[in-house]
Amino acid sequence: MDPTSHIPQTGRAARQAIRSRAWTGPTAGLAPGYVQANLAILPKAQAFDFLRFCVRNPKPCPVLDVTAPGAWQPASSWAEDADLRTDAPRYRVYRDGELVDEPTELGSWWRDDLVTFLLGCSFTFERALVAAGVPVRHLACGCNVPMYRTNRPCQPAGPFHGPLVVSMRPIPADLVARAVQVTARFPAVHGGPVHIGAPEALGISDLARPDYGDPVPVQPGEEPVFWACGVTPQAVALASRAPLMITHAPGHMFVTDRLDRELAVG
Repeated sequence: MDPTSHIPQTGRAARQAIRSRAWTGPTAGLAPGYVQANLAILPKAQAFDFLRFCVRNPKPCPVLDVTAPGAWQPASSWAEDADLRTDAPRYRVYRDGELVDEPTELGSWWRDDLVTFLLGCSFTFERALVAAGVPVRHLACGCNVPMYRTNRPCQPAGPFHGPLVVSMRPIPADLVARAVQVTARFPAVHGGPVHIGAPEALGISDLARPDYGDPVPVQPGEEPVFWACGVTPQAVALASRAPLMITHAPGHMFVTDRLDRELAVG
């Protein structure tokens, strides 16, 4: 039997599996070839300042779509028959700088003034890495990607400020240049790495203890390579003490109907 036969192969199938709770875990490797998105949902009163924050910090917060207040569907070009209130496997709710809930759907939290931002996700370029012969460790391990808060501050905008969050993939030293070339072609989903090697330069003291996601082994002859991460808004919600921000749980993305090759440039 094909070991991938139980994995939804399209964006729509992934959303249906998530909505029915047939799929409840991280979305890495789900619907291969389809764009995945981070979610940040805020009241209209804070949405413009958050949009300015994204414009000033395009590496961690590349904007794919922004909904009208109260709309629970993204633009149809991103996903048809979608429901942003149910179609991520797990959400996080932050109030006044504290994580207060991790629901599997947002029915009790939804408000008519909420604006949803779809932000690019690095899961999108992982198929291209594998096709180029670059191994992706968390896919091989069947776990979530490790993510770390860094000592690099984002550019503030209005009340929003906080640290850059990065995802890490161990890459064989002789394939690092190829990994940079492949991912740089996807600027809408974080693009090329922000740092290679020397995790201590980012304020990361122990790769085995990520702030989000799961640890993965770094083998001899490999370099830890770090990409800007769409979990950054969650660190910003804590640092800024945002009155309300709803996000996906780290690694539990919204899967779209767009193909990853549509976002490649060059």
